[in-house]
Amino acid sequence: MQDEELCNLPPDAVRGVVVRAHGKFFAVQESSSGKVHLATPRGTLKRYRQKSDVVVVGDRVWITPLDYDEARIEFVEARTSVLQRPARGVSGGQQIILSNADQAMFLFSVAQPEPHLRMLDRFLVLAEATSMPAIIGVNKIDLSIGESTDPEREARQLFIDYEQSYPVFYLSAKQGIGIEPLIEALRGKLTVIAGPSGVGKSSLLNAIDPAALRQTQEISGATQRGRHTTTSAEIIRVGSDTYLADTPGIRALAMAGVRPEELDQYFPEFDAYRGECFYADCKHATEPGCPVREAVESGAISRRRYESYLALRMGDPD
Repeated sequence: MQDEELCNLPPDAVRGVVVRAHGKFFAVQESSSGKVHLATPRGTLKRYRQKSDVVVVGDRVWITPLDYDEARIEFVEARTSVLQRPARGVSGGQQIILSNADQAMFLFSVAQPEPHLRMLDRFLVLAEATSMPAIIGVNKIDLSIGESTDPEREARQLFIDYEQSYPVFYLSAKQGIGIEPLIEALRGKLTVIAGPSGVGKSSLLNAIDPAALRQTQEISGATQRGRHTTTSAEIIRVGSDTYLADTPGIRALAMAGVRPEELDQYFPEFDAYRGECFYADCKHATEPGCPVREAVESGAISRRRYESYLALRMGDPD
């Protein structure tokens, strides 16, 4: 069906990405030129997709450009992944907040603000639970902690527990440190970016691509013409086929739908040990002969990560 619909597209249709939603209006950025259009779905498209959101941020779409930088969405390509949350007022319903994400980047700073590692652990649980590859960005490594004369070394000590399971990028957006390796990790992907306020997301975006911040103003200006409330997700293009998705609402999703008895599956450090537990339902808390606890005692598993697991298992996210 998809191939047939693609063949029947208007001859002037162009491919693009939905970068922002604004009620029934969508900002669509052309993949080739980067031009942004304010678009609405054609009527028949709405009928075809009655069982899911017709168009969401992250969708790869085909549009027909119209006058005054407006467009009509003709076709939505099949989604490769979705990030969703429970729909308000709909029992069992789900609202898609982003589609087609390839990976997540969780951005924290060494200082100003100090890193909230339990929040990072919750984000990583979300990534594991949704089978989304994750990378960690550690910004502001130029800032010293206390009386340290080697702030980068201290930054690495703070996040060393994560290097066993995840790529960790040590950055200074202000000084341009670590930007090129990060760009390579982002290239050709749609990356969800999340982190606390003040960690330097705007500065990092500017270091990756100075034109990207100007682009946000263009997108905002386009969608304001829709006169509707904006959804939380917004995508910024930082390369020919490289996008960053800012989704502030991801914090509320971090533990949504994660059952306590499944939590140990989302700590990769446990993988080599939890299958050897004597009890099939081992909580890795007080059970005798638990290989996970033994690995913690021997230093093979980070004690801080293990204690974070226990706190989350007991419903204490802070």
